[in-house]
Amino acid sequence: MKTVYFYLFILVFTATKSYSQDMQKGFTYLETGKYEPAVAFFQKVLKDYPTNKTAKLCYGRAVGLHGDAPKAVGIFTEMLKDYPGDFEIKLNYAESLLWDKQFEAAEKYYKTLAAENATSFPALLGFANTLSNLKKYPEALLFVDKALVVLPGNPNAMVSKKYIQLGYADALTKQQKYEEAISFLKSNLLLFEKDEATLKNLVNTYVIAKQYENAKQVYYDLATTKKDSVFSLNGLSLIAHFENKNKAALKISDQAMQMVSEISDKELKKQTASRNVQALIWNKKYKKAESDINTLINEHPKETWPISLRATLNIYKGDFKSTITDYDKILETEASSFDGNLGKANALKASGKYKEAYSAAKQTLKYYDKQKDVVNFIKGLDKSFTPYATSKTAYSFDNGENNAIVTELDIIYPISTKTTLKGQYSYRTTQNDFKNNSASVHSVFAGITQQLAPSVSLNALLGIVSTDVETENYKNFLTTISLNLKPFKLNSLEIGYKREMETFNADLLEKEIVKNNFFANYNMGTNFNLGWFTQYYYTAQSDGNARNLLFTSLYYNILSKPALKAGFNFQAISFKDQVPNDYFSPEKFKAYEIFIDLMKDEYSTKNKSIYYNLNAALGLQYIEDQAQQSTYRVQAKLGYKFSSRLVANIYGLQSNIASAVTSANANGFTYTEFGLRIQWHFLKGPSFSRK
Repeated sequence: MKTVYFYLFILVFTATKSYSQDMQKGFTYLETGKYEPAVAFFQKVLKDYPTNKTAKLCYGRAVGLHGDAPKAVGIFTEMLKDYPGDFEIKLNYAESLLWDKQFEAAEKYYKTLAAENATSFPALLGFANTLSNLKKYPEALLFVDKALVVLPGNPNAMVSKKYIQLGYADALTKQQKYEEAISFLKSNLLLFEKDEATLKNLVNTYVIAKQYENAKQVYYDLATTKKDSVFSLNGLSLIAHFENKNKAALKISDQAMQMVSEISDKELKKQTASRNVQALIWNKKYKKAESDINTLINEHPKETWPISLRATLNIYKGDFKSTITDYDKILETEASSFDGNLGKANALKASGKYKEAYSAAKQTLKYYDKQKDVVNFIKGLDKSFTPYATSKTAYSFDNGENNAIVTELDIIYPISTKTTLKGQYSYRTTQNDFKNNSASVHSVFAGITQQLAPSVSLNALLGIVSTDVETENYKNFLTTISLNLKPFKLNSLEIGYKREMETFNADLLEKEIVKNNFFANYNMGTNFNLGWFTQYYYTAQSDGNARNLLFTSLYYNILSKPALKAGFNFQAISFKDQVPNDYFSPEKFKAYEIFIDLMKDEYSTKNKSIYYNLNAALGLQYIEDQAQQSTYRVQAKLGYKFSSRLVANIYGLQSNIASAVTSANANGFTYTEFGLRIQWHFLKGPSFSRK
């Protein structure tokens, strides 16, 4: 816009021939963007010729373009009083409103100018630029095209059209209308072949739309110079990460680091160093990443981006407290930082500070309206507090002629970020075809989960079980109470008490055995893919018997997507009394097994896609002093995610491990179960206000 009106200067220069003052030097200052000497020049002219219309108009332009937009608006306002019908002054007044960012006022004024002279190129182009600033892109395109009809191929109008289409494409991308955005960007490339700004916007849109192959091609097209090649390598490294090829991402980033050492562009060096640290983190090379981050912090002590990298590293390591501290440091000096605001939101969520996480995400949206990552973060947080119901129907049988059918319905209903209500109903029927006996069990439970602190929550479930056997009907009060804690980074602990009925088969239901379990579950994670889970149960039974159960599992995470892990399990069981005619109750039992687990979970699965889980194990078991026995266990699940609110899966399992049964005869035991599970989020979002 700064040179749009230069042809006006020629016209007004002609009008000054009656004056002895030559203003060509001042026009040259304006034309070449030397606004400070232009201000001084025309100020001097006006001192000698205070009524010179042309000098005053040029002075107003020089003042406005030099940065004092309010003063320019004042100059042209005064000129309009002196020359109320002068169209050239009106045009300059309208443009001064743009300089002063009075876009609403400029829109109204340009509208009158375009109506007054429908073929005025400056009026049409000024109106288009005003509408663009107001993000009214369709209207802006309409008027810039009208301007191009008046002056076909005008470079100023062509540049304006380019930036209008860039702005429109960005707005469409935020609305997730990717194909429309891509269409406008491709249109720009027809006007400006290989335009760098357009190509960078196009590749960014492709990445956001997850059209990675198209994005790769654009990066290849961009890599025409060494500098652009480094930029492209940084982008290709990120795409490799999105495609779960983290080793390739690091290899590509290392190549970029080698190339950027020969380039003097400081900003590109920062971007490349950041990507390289990120690639190290993706590959869990935390020591090297930490060393590089410390070097970057020392080299750039007054900048926040190395601190952002340290915050990212700490969130991967599970040190959320340090992460939040770092993001707070960033926000102290850069309140609008995207990484600072959204990064803090993620760390707060991981810390269990959900209300604060909502607040941090909303703060991010104040600066980055409709930004996809922020919107998805809030949707994910909403999903975790959206009420849902889960129904399960299963059929099981064993080689002891026992079979059972179970129908279960669970309802989870969060009423705040700290409190969740629970309800459960189940009906189980079991019978033994060989003994010709049967039983049924109805159970109803209600409970609550209450977050007491960010890392501590209380779970309580109370219920009544009604049992119907051939000889009698009876009821029992059952409960589960537990505390869930996170004592250390990447560690979780659950301790509690559970009162339950033994419901495996009709024989055991007739004995009315109540089990009082005191238990603890401990899971320890690490930053090097190794994990260790341990479970201990002490059970006091209503028949006077007591059981000790220890289970421990050491596992290694091989892949993250899909999740693949393998490990070793050990289990030991002992009973105080041996009652082999009633149920499996060895004085000592041990089992060893190796296992592998492959899983694509339903939460990370896209809508209208399948998810699955396969777990297989082989091992040995030792019952009392008997000879060792080989064991196996197979579990499989196949599901479909219909939408973000509805999933369903079938599952099946089979095992010959004696500890899986409480039947009297454990030797040669085989247990099989299969069923159907459906989960439905019956509300679209949380039932409570999250404002």
